[in-house]
Amino acid sequence: MEWLITEKHPALMSREDRGTFFSLKRLSTRQKLVLGYLLTILAFTGLFMLPVSSASHRSQPFIDSLFVATSGISTTGLTPVDISRDYSLWGQIILLIDFQIGGIGYMAIVVWLAVFLKRRLSIKSHLVATESLAGAQPGNNRYFFRNVIALTIFFEFTAAVILAAFWARHFPLPKALYFGIFHSVSAFCTAGFSLFSDSLASYQGNLLINAVISVTSLFGAIGFFVLSEFAHKAGDRVKRRPIRKRLSTHARLAILVTSVILLAGTAVIYFSESRSEGSGAFQRLMASLFQTISASTTDGFNTVNIAGMSITSLIMIMMLMFIGASPGSTGGGIKTTTFGVIALSIKSQIMSQKNINFFKHQIPDEVIRRSYLILSLSISVVIIDMLILSRTEDIPFLSILFETISALGNTGLSMGATSSLSWVGKLLLCVTMFIGRVGPITIGLALAGERKPAHFQYADGEIFTG
Repeated sequence: MEWLITEKHPALMSREDRGTFFSLKRLSTRQKLVLGYLLTILAFTGLFMLPVSSASHRSQPFIDSLFVATSGISTTGLTPVDISRDYSLWGQIILLIDFQIGGIGYMAIVVWLAVFLKRRLSIKSHLVATESLAGAQPGNNRYFFRNVIALTIFFEFTAAVILAAFWARHFPLPKALYFGIFHSVSAFCTAGFSLFSDSLASYQGNLLINAVISVTSLFGAIGFFVLSEFAHKAGDRVKRRPIRKRLSTHARLAILVTSVILLAGTAVIYFSESRSEGSGAFQRLMASLFQTISASTTDGFNTVNIAGMSITSLIMIMMLMFIGASPGSTGGGIKTTTFGVIALSIKSQIMSQKNINFFKHQIPDEVIRRSYLILSLSISVVIIDMLILSRTEDIPFLSILFETISALGNTGLSMGATSSLSWVGKLLLCVTMFIGRVGPITIGLALAGERKPAHFQYADGEIFTG
C-alpha cells in the first residue's frame, strides 16, 4: 500500500498521466542529449539515402548511409564510400552540414538561434547545453555559445580564404571556393573528410596545405574553453584594458599535454619511418608532424599511406588517437586533460604524495575519479569491439584494432579496412563512433536513468591488490 501512495500504479493513472508516462519531460538531461544526437543522425541518414545525394542517382544502402551520417555527426571521417566519387554535390553539401553540426554540437546551434531570435531558453535547455559541454559551467551559456559560433566562423573563414586562393591556381574559381570551404570546415571540426580520393597525399610536400590544415585543426582541437580565454585576453589588449589573470588550470594542462604528445609523436614517427628516395629530412619531418597532429587532434587527414607505415608508427598513432583532443573541442578521444590528470595521479602515487597538484592548484578527487572512469570505460569499449570484430570480420588483428580506436577516438584514420567491413562491423563501429562523440560516461548515465541515492552504508571490507 505504501508503494501505491508514493508511486502511481499504471492502472490508477489518469489519462493525462498515462499519456506523459514516456514523454520527453520524464527524460533526464543526459537522455535528452543522447536522443537529440540520435534523431540528428537518423535525419541525415534519410538525406543520404535520397537518390539525389548519390552521384549515380541511386539510393544508398541504409547501413552505409547510417555509417556516413554517424561518422559526420561524430566528426570521425571514416567512410565505406569514396566521398568525391560516390556523392553528388548535394550529397557532399549535406555531409558538410552534418560534420559542421557535429563539430560545434547541435546544442550550440540551438542556443545561438535562441540568442539570434531573442528567445528565452528554458532551464532544461540550459542543462542540456551544459551537459553537451561535458558538464562544464562556462558561466553564461548564451554568451559562451555565442563565442563558439563566432570563433568557428572566424577560423573556418580564414582557412577557407587561404585554401581557396591556393586552389584557384589549379581549379576554376567556384570549385576552388567550394574546396576551400569544405576542407576548412572539415579541418576545424576535425572531421577529416576530403574531396580528394587520397585525402591530402597529393599535397604531402606542400608547406601551405600542411600548415593551414594542421593549424586549423589545432585550433579546433584545443577546445572552446581555451580559445575563449585567449579571445578575452586579445580583447583586453586591443581595448587597452587591464590584462586579466593568467590562464586557468584547465588551459595550462590542455596546452602542456598537447605540446608534449605532439613532440613525442613527431619524434617517434620521424625516426620510425624508413627514408624513401627523393624525400629530404624537412619533407619527412613535415609528414611526421602532420600525421601526429592529424592523430592527436583527431582530424583524420593523411598525407602518407597509413597502411604502409611501420608497426612502431602505427602504435604511436593509435595512442595519439586514443588520447585525442581537449574537452569542449571539436575532437574526440579520452581528452588531453583526462590523460594529464591520470599521469599526475600516477606520479603522486609513486612519490607517495597525498594530494595531486598542478601549477599550485589541487586537482579535486571527483575529477580524478572521473578521469579513471573515462579511461576504464573506453578500454572496455575497445575490448568488446575487438572480441566481436575478430569474430565477424576477416581482417588482420592490427587493422581491426586500428579501426576500432580510430572510431572511438572520432579520428577517421584508416588502414583501408572500412570498406570491407560486414554490416555487423559497420553497425558496431557506428555505435562506437557515437559513444566516442557523446562520451562513455554520458551514455552510461543515460542508460542508467536517474540516480537513486542509498540511505545506508556498508562497513569497509578488506581487499588486497597489487
